[in-house]
Amino acid sequence: MPGLPANDNMYEFTAPFQNPSGSPIRELFKYLAEPGMISFAGGYPASDLFDVEGLQQAAARAYQDANLCLQYGPTDGLPRLKHELVNLMTRRGVSCSPNEMLVTTGSQQGLDLLLRVLVNPGDVVLTEQPAYPATLQALRLQQANIVSLPVDAHGLDVDYLATLLASGTIARPKLLYTVPTFANPTGATITRERRIALLKLAVQYQFVIVEDDPYGDLRFSGDAVPSILSLAAQVDGSRDWVVHFASLSKIVAPGLRVGWTIAPAEIARRCVIAKQTVDLCSTPWTQAIAAEYLADGALERHLPRITAMYGRKCEALSDALHSELGGALEFHRPEGGMFVWARLNENDSGSVIDASALLQRAIENKVIFVPGKAFFADKVDAASLRLSFAAPGIADIEEGVRRLKRAYGAWPDTGRTYTRNTDGR
Repeated sequence: MPGLPANDNMYEFTAPFQNPSGSPIRELFKYLAEPGMISFAGGYPASDLFDVEGLQQAAARAYQDANLCLQYGPTDGLPRLKHELVNLMTRRGVSCSPNEMLVTTGSQQGLDLLLRVLVNPGDVVLTEQPAYPATLQALRLQQANIVSLPVDAHGLDVDYLATLLASGTIARPKLLYTVPTFANPTGATITRERRIALLKLAVQYQFVIVEDDPYGDLRFSGDAVPSILSLAAQVDGSRDWVVHFASLSKIVAPGLRVGWTIAPAEIARRCVIAKQTVDLCSTPWTQAIAAEYLADGALERHLPRITAMYGRKCEALSDALHSELGGALEFHRPEGGMFVWARLNENDSGSVIDASALLQRAIENKVIFVPGKAFFADKVDAASLRLSFAAPGIADIEEGVRRLKRAYGAWPDTGRTYTRNTDGR
């Protein structure tokens, strides 16, 4: 009837969007506008570490060809940028050709395109648990059957995966999604040995390994581990089963929205066709800026500054958590990336504080973090939480932990707690 307000029942939404949920992390961003708020929440790179001058110079050089910047570009990416990205991947130990590469609007678009061309409703997709929430969101919207796999301090438990596959208790998986280096949220890195074993499983059971690698260049301690894609050269037939995502968002600037996918040619070709229906092409202007920035060698010059500062920030957060919260929580100190994954310990009665409830007390103390439940497909660990050390300064990190201590210490006896199950959750 004309004039009546719209409501959800008026429209025949597709099944995935009948009752969709948004990003649980972005729901926290409304608190960033509050005066004095310190955020350990979003995975934002430090804006004071952006190479503003280097990008300004790259932008000026790029705009000398104004028509290229302002006109539509090829769907798979500007040839100049693809050339520079191929060179970058060569420095990372990966040999690839331009027809295996697709430039995307951030690596998240790469995942969206891949799911469109490979995953049917009901297909089994394996993920680490805990996992990146946007990936879980994308898989749910694609109506995939998500099967979660455990992780430890050394990343994905590949032995568990081998046993699971050998048992035949699940259908053959279509994909396995992993952030193998400085994972979001755990900060863990899969060992070289596990990566090789994973490649062998992919060949044996014929599933695609989706390697998401936005943080690999952000190592500030320890020895580098080759990417899964680079190690595929050591396992016969495995290159056919690896799709690699990378991005400039965490190492240059997220505002460029420059990511890229490296995939077997037939997968890449179909992703290009899928992208044609989404945005025709990623922005040529920012692609041209990125190409100039990479060609100048600016990334290699600037990265040490970023990694050195992130190392100091990670140390500051880790030291503050130890000194201020002591035995109240446990965590693994990463060797790179942007995140510390922590878990609240049991009290004397065998109960632990629910991190989601603690967040509300933390907000009152002007500090935010992401409760761990956002990262679980199932079997939620309500005592877990993710802290990002990248964006805040060292003084804010130390003050933020003191505020967390106040929030934790002010917890009333009647506060929201739960008792762990016998399986540790």
